[in-house]
Amino acid sequence: MPTRDDEANRFSARAARYARVGANVGGVAARMAGSRLVGGSGGDNAAALGRALGGLKGPLMKVAQLMATIPDVLPPEYAEELQKLQSNAPPMGAAFVRRRMQAELGPDWQKRFASFDLHPAAAASLGQVHRATSLDGASLACKLQYPDMKSAVEADLSQLSFLFAIHRRMDSAIDTREIAQEIGERVREELDYRREAKHAALYAHVLADANDIRVPAVHADLSTGRLLTMNWLEGRKLLDFRQHDQDSRNRIAIAMFKAWWQPFSRFGIIHGDPHLGNYTVFEEAGEPRGLNLLDYGCVRIFPASFVGGVVDLYEGLRQDDQSRIVHAYETWGFRGLKKDLIEVLNIWAKFIYGPLLDDRVRSIADGVAPSKYGRREAFLVHQALKEKGPVRVPREFVFMDRAAVGLGGVFLHLDARLNFFQMFNEAIGTAFNVAQVAARQKLAMQQASFAVAG
Repeated sequence: MPTRDDEANRFSARAARYARVGANVGGVAARMAGSRLVGGSGGDNAAALGRALGGLKGPLMKVAQLMATIPDVLPPEYAEELQKLQSNAPPMGAAFVRRRMQAELGPDWQKRFASFDLHPAAAASLGQVHRATSLDGASLACKLQYPDMKSAVEADLSQLSFLFAIHRRMDSAIDTREIAQEIGERVREELDYRREAKHAALYAHVLADANDIRVPAVHADLSTGRLLTMNWLEGRKLLDFRQHDQDSRNRIAIAMFKAWWQPFSRFGIIHGDPHLGNYTVFEEAGEPRGLNLLDYGCVRIFPASFVGGVVDLYEGLRQDDQSRIVHAYETWGFRGLKKDLIEVLNIWAKFIYGPLLDDRVRSIADGVAPSKYGRREAFLVHQALKEKGPVRVPREFVFMDRAAVGLGGVFLHLDARLNFFQMFNEAIGTAFNVAQVAARQKLAMQQASFAVAG
């Protein structure tokens, strides 16, 4: 039971963080605005912003990294600097872990495990993971949230709109207001481990027939809103396989494609955080066989109509059907689009859909250097929007686009060579039906809720 002193300490920590975040970000923002007036260096300001955010650790770093993966939300030099940030939050010590576990599972919490390693196996921006063993001998991963993360997240998000407002004043090509709302909502959701448990159960259901994808089972009796206990899945880092033979790399890429497109095309669900650390590769007889999906904090569930918009845009681009293309953008939430703006959006759409429209075996970049992949298209879109925009990006589009770009990044790392056209058309099926997606989604969510509650 929290004491009055505990509440005072939490308030003090929250106030201190507000002050620190505001001072660090505000100072850099002032420099950004000043250099804009006198023609200073954007690169120097970007480096200063990276140092300010890197010194804070915690949730704001997660937000910053997320912003850096959404094309054209930030100037290139800022995005490049933010992508360098790594989450190195100092782990909680053993004594602190004991207190946190007691707060979540009660004073006899250790009797509910055969073993529990008080030293974390991994530490991240919102919490850390401990290895444990259940009473029946199963290997477990216990994800324990750091204390007072809600206050830290609110302190960090309070500055996000400020950063976006500075960017809008400096560059009006994209209206970022809905992007900020979407990011805030998704980051807040990541604090709720009960939601994450439900999402893990949801993925276990929608990928039940995929032998090359493993989803950890949730132990609801050992989980709370700030503690998530799942089966430990053994595997190696995905990047360990970059030097393997082409067949092995392709096999991993096929599993990744299926893990992303099957839940989306059939159920309207995407994994919105395509960070390489969220996947490991499991092996059989020394050969890579598939993927372990480890983290379900950032999962986006779309209305079935949104999935229909993805298919409509694909078919519109493939058949050069302008009315279907316009209908797709409007389904996603773009408003007031004129012909010239649609042509600009199509530059980015053709880049994202390009490999899916090309019926042959190819790499994602198809001869373009990985370091330059997508940069030409992003530059063209940005320049055109400065003349013809701004365009307000609907919030539903944010994580869809981010996840698609992240997925492409995995294929680049693996140098996968596949027929993406064939894989995509197998995923959506020959008779795509929005009503069926809605029905499957409703049933899957009911079964996931039942699995966690049971």
